[in-house]
Amino acid sequence: MTMHTTTLALSLGGLLLVGSAQAQENKLYLFNWTEYMDPGIIEAFEEAYDVEVVQNYFNSLPEMFAKLNAGGVSQYDIIVPSNYYIPRLIETGLVQKLDKAKLENLDNVREQFRDPSYDPGAEYSAPYQWGTTAIIYNTETFPDAPKSWSLMFDPEVNPEHPFALMGDGQVSMGAACAYLGHGYDCTDPEAWQEAARLIIDTKGRDTFSGFTDGTPSLQQLARGVTHVGMSYNGDYLFFKDEDPETFETLDFMIPDEGAEMWVDAMVIPAEAPNPDMAHKFIDFILDAEVGAQLSNYNYYASPNAAAEPHLDEVLTQPPVTPSEDDMARLRFTPSLEGDALQTFQQLWSEVQSR
Repeated sequence: MTMHTTTLALSLGGLLLVGSAQAQENKLYLFNWTEYMDPGIIEAFEEAYDVEVVQNYFNSLPEMFAKLNAGGVSQYDIIVPSNYYIPRLIETGLVQKLDKAKLENLDNVREQFRDPSYDPGAEYSAPYQWGTTAIIYNTETFPDAPKSWSLMFDPEVNPEHPFALMGDGQVSMGAACAYLGHGYDCTDPEAWQEAARLIIDTKGRDTFSGFTDGTPSLQQLARGVTHVGMSYNGDYLFFKDEDPETFETLDFMIPDEGAEMWVDAMVIPAEAPNPDMAHKFIDFILDAEVGAQLSNYNYYASPNAAAEPHLDEVLTQPPVTPSEDDMARLRFTPSLEGDALQTFQQLWSEVQSR
């Protein structure tokens, strides 16, 4: 779930061209978040299987879902959605079950990811990376900052310093729900209504700078445009390592009220042109050393238990690996379907329009 540099997608009009070449066995079409894959891994896979990997990128889950619905289901061999979109992909028939007989390295997956709530029995997905979404704040501005979403939602705690919420409606609503005591993973319509009112009130404050996702939020914080924002732990650590002086005053915080834990997983579209090569790619990523190489590149936690001995030390401690206390407060963003999804979308549209 990363987007820490601007990457040109190998695409035309945002979608790959479809042609007879796509069905060739020596190509694999990967649809992933930007800057989320070590080029060295791609090169090694291409060499190992005499295949060309064509990468296309998305910056948000709604964008990914829309492209699949617009024909991408037959254009890509591997996509990397986040956990709460996986049930939606399964329900709409956009992805196919994995052939586990072709995945020798599946046993490397940590126990906690083998039977996930978003894909019981891991029938359709294999975990890629996992991380958290929480608060990034300026420690000079808030030297005694409470470990709380009140940095955004309480004008008495933060009366004068600019802040931004995340553009992903479920994440921002989850934060508001957590602050109100309903839990980050709330699904009760009344709790959503209360959270929506809170965000609408928050939008009315002079210090609210807008809805800003992941990397742009970090860039705003680095420039001092905002003093509080929401982003991903791996992106934060990546930027801090790249520019330690600028990011020296910024810190990552998981609020006591709770926050998001997410898993990005590899799935195969229902009409993938090369499903056999897709299984080879998934198995390659699940290799112990390759799994570690992936995390060492993008600063996110590995769901691969066998990779642990090969991980850089910084990945085994906060903010990449949360403390036990923080882990107890993390929740998956709920997967919404049917009436619940429609209700949420109506509320979020109202939040955005007010």
